[in-house]
Parts: sequence; structure tokens; C-alpha cells
Amino acid sequence: MNPIEPSAIQLVGVIGAGAMGTGIAQVFLGTGCEVALYDASAEAGKAATKRIRQGLDKWAAKGQVPNANDCFKGLRVAPNLMELRSCQWIIEAVIEDREAKAEVFRSLGRLCREDTVLATNTSSLSITWLGAQSGAPERTLGMHFFNPPTTMRLVEVIPGLRTSPEVITATQGLVERLGKVPVLSRDRPGFIANRIVAPMLNEAIGVLERGIGTAEDIDQVMRLGMNHPMGPLELADFIGLDVVLAILEELYAESGEPKFKPCPLLRKHVEAGWLGRKTDRGFYVYGEQTRPEGC
Repeated sequence: MNPIEPSAIQLVGVIGAGAMGTGIAQVFLGTGCEVALYDASAEAGKAATKRIRQGLDKWAAKGQVPNANDCFKGLRVAPNLMELRSCQWIIEAVIEDREAKAEVFRSLGRLCREDTVLATNTSSLSITWLGAQSGAPERTLGMHFFNPPTTMRLVEVIPGLRTSPEVITATQGLVERLGKVPVLSRDRPGFIANRIVAPMLNEAIGVLERGIGTAEDIDQVMRLGMNHPMGPLELADFIGLDVVLAILEELYAESGEPKFKPCPLLRKHVEAGWLGRKTDRGFYVYGEQTRPEGC
């Protein structure tokens, strides 16, 4: 591929209007890019538009962007994937499900221009495999943003086995243009961050399940004893217990390492629909006053 100049990227596609996709879209709008946001749910697209507008207004009030209106004008909600075919750069941020992401990349490989870079925000799936699904492995790589993308500075950049050097370099430059820090990771299950964090969350859930400490006790130990800003059970609820389970299942399937085998209590919570903050109940119950689940 010819060299890609990050400053020349002006039209970006984002697929998925959940918390991650919405935040990623806002970050790009804040740099003056135009963003085409697509979600299979029209309602999710409408809700994302409202959240992005509120986020840009907050940035403008703090002087982080010169004018919220100008930034917001760059957003359009795409009615279908075909509307993204002219984008220079596309970031997929749909549910952490192997087949769902594969289908997105198969579609993008058929629809997009031959110079469009295809990025995924996956937490755990193989970039090399997704690149094969797209049919354009040299233009496919991982851009793993962290929640919330609007404030977290880290972006893991994960090339697949066939990702071109030009795309890797351009991605690092684009991340820096966004005001974030790119960290290069090899294409291994969980990359760097989740390979470290996921077993910690799993172990904390196991400590709770075995009755060694309460949810509050476990989180208090990690906040006060290890100086973590958020306890592991709070963090799991914030990420989404379904997402944590999906990451652990992928890590366990790929590596076979026992430390990645999901704790039964985590699986039970997901089966019950207690997914954390997004359902108002996980290891804590959320509402007017947050309290440990079961109290």
C-alpha cells in the first residue's frame, strides 16, 4: 500500500452505537473528522446521537473543543452499511461475539474501497482471523479503545500477521492525532491489557464466590491496598459481565490456560441477565443508592 497520512483522514465510519462506538465517534468528531455511525438498531443510533451531542457540549464548556455545533455537524447516522463504503477508515465496535464481528468484516470486504483501513475494537479476538474474513488482511488491524473512549488515553494497536507496515504506522499516527497513546501489541489472545486484567477480575469473582470476602471488602482491598481507582468487581460491572465472560471464554478457548476458565458465579450472573451497570444489577445493585448485590 501507499503511505497513509493520518492528517488526511477526514471521513471515518463507526459500526456499533453502544458505549464504545458512541465514545469513539465522539472522539473523532472532536478532532474535526466527519463520522458515519451505523447500528443495526435505529433506536440505538438515535440514542447515540443524543449522547454524542451531550458529550460535545460538555467538551465545549470545558474548552476542549472550540464549538460543539461545528463538531456535531460532522455526524450522520447511516441507515445501512452501504453508506460507509466511501469512508477512509472504519472502526467496528459491535458486540464481542466472534460470528457477529466476522459478518461485519465479510460485508466490509465486499463493500469498501480498496484503500479503506478496517479496524476492530475487539477485546480478545484474533486480528489475523478477522483480516481473513474481510478478504483484505493487509488493511485490517485492531484499535482497542478503553472505556470510556472519551477520557481513556490508551489505544492498543494490534496488527494481524498480514497487516501492512504502512497501515500500522498510519494507525499509530492517527491515535496520536486523537490525543491518545498508541501501544503496539502482538496478535495474541487478550493482547496486553486483557491478558493481565481478565484473570484478575475472574479471581476476584472467585474470591466472592468462595465467601472469602464481600464485594465491598474485595473492592476496598484493591482500592486502598493496591491504589486501584476502581475495585475489580466494580470494574467488571462497569465493563459488562457479558463482555467479561466473552473475553474469558475466548482466552480460555485459545490458550487452554486454567486461569482464564470463567468462574461459575460470573456465568450464573450472565445467565440471570445481571450484566452490571447497563442492567442496573451485577455484583452491585444500581439505582438511587448503589449497594452490593444481595443486600
